[in-house]
Formats: sequence, structure tokens, C-alpha cells
Amino acid sequence: MSIFGAMRSGVTGLFSQSQALGMIADNIANVNTVGFKAVRPRFSTLVTAQASKDLHSSGGVQSRVEREIDQQGLLTSGASSTDIAISGSGFFTVNDQTDGSGNTFFTRAGEFRPDKDGNLVNSGGFTLMGWPIDSNGTVQQTNVLSAFSVLNTANLTSAPVATTSIELGANLPASATSGDANSLTAQVFDRQGGQHSLALTFTKTSTNNQWNITATISGGNFVDPDQNNDLTLGNPSTGTAAGNDVAFITGTTSTAIGTMTFAQDGTLSSLTGAAATAGAISVEDTTDNQLDLTFDFDQVDTTTADRVTVAIDFGSLNQADGFTQFQGNFTPNFIEQNGKQFGSLSAVNIDENGITTALFDNGETRDIFQVPVITFNNPNGLQERTGNVYTETTDSGPAVALEPGRGGAGQIAPSALEQSTVDLADEFTRMIVTQRAFSASTRIITTADEMLEELTRIIR
Repeated sequence: MSIFGAMRSGVTGLFSQSQALGMIADNIANVNTVGFKAVRPRFSTLVTAQASKDLHSSGGVQSRVEREIDQQGLLTSGASSTDIAISGSGFFTVNDQTDGSGNTFFTRAGEFRPDKDGNLVNSGGFTLMGWPIDSNGTVQQTNVLSAFSVLNTANLTSAPVATTSIELGANLPASATSGDANSLTAQVFDRQGGQHSLALTFTKTSTNNQWNITATISGGNFVDPDQNNDLTLGNPSTGTAAGNDVAFITGTTSTAIGTMTFAQDGTLSSLTGAAATAGAISVEDTTDNQLDLTFDFDQVDTTTADRVTVAIDFGSLNQADGFTQFQGNFTPNFIEQNGKQFGSLSAVNIDENGITTALFDNGETRDIFQVPVITFNNPNGLQERTGNVYTETTDSGPAVALEPGRGGAGQIAPSALEQSTVDLADEFTRMIVTQRAFSASTRIITTADEMLEELTRIIR
């Protein structure tokens, strides 16, 4: 009987509208969830087997969820250098275990922070996965998701590097008279990361446009050069640097190391090293733009002295790109050296290509990881899971790992987050419509009930 069919239609209406309300409620609840994709209820008719061309048989309505996973959310600034978003298609690969041995999921939620073990974990508790970069700077790319590595920042350090070159630039006053002296100091490092002060003093001679150069090193006394004309520092005292025992030198000493001559136009025209004499460091005569100094930063065992040769570059000859002699005051322009002390990790940055760079407090930067972007032929076919993540299905197609911005993959937006695609105004409008549709379905049931009651009265 059509009355019973009407009641069944009303029941399906109640069920479908209840499901729709649940979807709307989830959308509203996740309006501030990073990377959340709104869902939409979609309705279709139910037709019973008795229906024909000339006969209608009540069937009702059914609802299903339509996921809008491929919709782009608004990108906003993040609070951390490890916040990342995807502008375009694709997902981040994450794992539910911190060592990467668990289940693989995909997400757009890029609010990553280091956990206690140094793994980058998002707000859902999932660990970021990707491609490591080896010591040669080569990305270990693979499309096998199970071979991905965890992005871990624990125990990252920067080894100390001994200074081998110093580049200097300064202007010596052309009006200086014989005996006038000007100094500048550069910091140099030994192989253990120990820091030493190397001061250079430039003293005007009685010869026009000529200055003598004197070197002063923090620590000990210069002793006679050995057969290789190397400089040894004495009076060591024990200390520590980068976890190793080294010797720090007390006191200072100085020695003449050469003479620089300027042309009439104020540019450096020649540089001559001092002769090898007792008590002085020796350098070879040169007409180039640098002097080589060799220091032995003594350790406790003087047979294993930490020997470092430093090339001091005063600029190109006949060019105003280093030392000059112009009118004006003595003006140091730049002091650059290539050594560094032991460094601890200070920050981690992720750029638009997914390259993750470790920044150390000694100034070194090192690429350690690349974040790939995972694409699917049908991202709306992914299965939603708890934690704002998705899993691959037959409807979505297989996962393909790509470099950001290539092969249809979206670009990574550094220090940004993708906001939820929920539109509150739209959701409240849908809620009102759903509420009215639910009420109307209840009226169908009550009306059918009243009609059945009228039928039962006939037999009284």
C-alpha cells in the first residue's frame, strides 16, 4: 500500500537528513583544523522493484558523502620555519610510528614540530617522511613509500674547520707619516675549533706609499722557524673545545711578516714577504696578493701539534677590491675567514622545493632532507582516517612520489599553513535547509499515520 511506502519514504528522509546534519556538524567542528577538507552530502532517489512506467511505488531517498579532498584551502603564515603547506595538488607522507615502521598515511596538515626525539610530527601525531640527502648533497629519491625515511633533527652537529684563508679589505690613509700604525684583528680557528686572535699592524715607513706589516697572534712566543719555516707557539695550558683536550696559548707575540707597496692611484701594487730570521715567521717573497702564515696550535703533547696554514688575501693587485691607500681615515672594510668552531643545531628551514636545511650556530648550513609531494589520479577517492589523514584505495589510484612543483605536483609553501576549506556561512545555510527537510520527513510519517488511523475506524 502506498501509505506504507510513504512512511518508508519518510523514514529514509529522516535517516538521510540525519546523515547530512552529521556531515555539517563535522565541517563546523573542524573549521580551524589545519588542512581539513569539507565534506558534502549528496542525495539520490530510491526506487522499489514494483515501480513501472504507469505505476509509482514509493522508494524514498538515500544519501552519501562526497569528499572534496582536491579543493585548495587558503594559505596563511605559519608560526614556525617547519610549518609547510602545499599550493596545488598533492599530499605529505606521514607515518603513525616515530621510527617510520608503522602505517603510511597522506595529509595536507603541515603543522610540523620536532618531538622529544627530534622527529618532525604534526598536530595529529604523525611523523613526516621523505627522502634523505647524503653527505655529498645527493637526494636519495625513491617511489617506494616503505623506503622513505623519517625526518629526524636529533644529534645534528657541525664539525669545526681550521682557518685556511683570510680575506681583508681596508683603506690606509695616504696622509700618514713615517711611524703611523693602524691595526685590525681577525679570528682564526684551529682544527679542534679553538679560537685565536690574529692581529695585523700596518706601520708607515719612510718610503713613499710603503707600509710594513706585523702579525700578532694570541698565545705564547714565536720561536725560531723550523726547517720548513713554520711558526710554533709555546707555553700551552690545557682546556677543552668540542669535547676534546686541546691547548690554549697564553700571552701574545708579534713579528714582521712583510711589506706592502701602493701605486700612485692608491691601489695595491706589490706585496713582499719578510726574510726568514730567528724569532720571526717566514714567508716567501711574492708579487701576488697574499701571504701564507703557518701556525702550530700546540696540544698538550707537542709532538701532535695542530698545524694550520693561513693564506692572507689583501686584494687584487692594481685593483681597489682589498687594501687601498686613499685620503681619509683608516677604515677596515671587511674581514672574512673560512674557519669555524664547533656548531650546534639552531634552526631547521624547509624551502619551496621541499629541501630541508639545518642551520648551525657557527654559521654552517647543511641540506639534510627533501620533502616529496604525493599525487593520485583521483584524490577524492582516498579513504579518510582519524587524525586528518588519508589512505590509498583502488578508487584513488596508486601513490606517485614527485619533487615539489614537478609532474603536476604542487609547490611547497614554506612557513605557511593551509586552512580548512569549511565555509561557515554556507554550513549554517545547509543546516537550516537540513533541519526543515528533517521536519518535513516527520510530517510525512505523522500524516501517513493519521491516514492509517482513518482506515482502522472504518471497521468499527
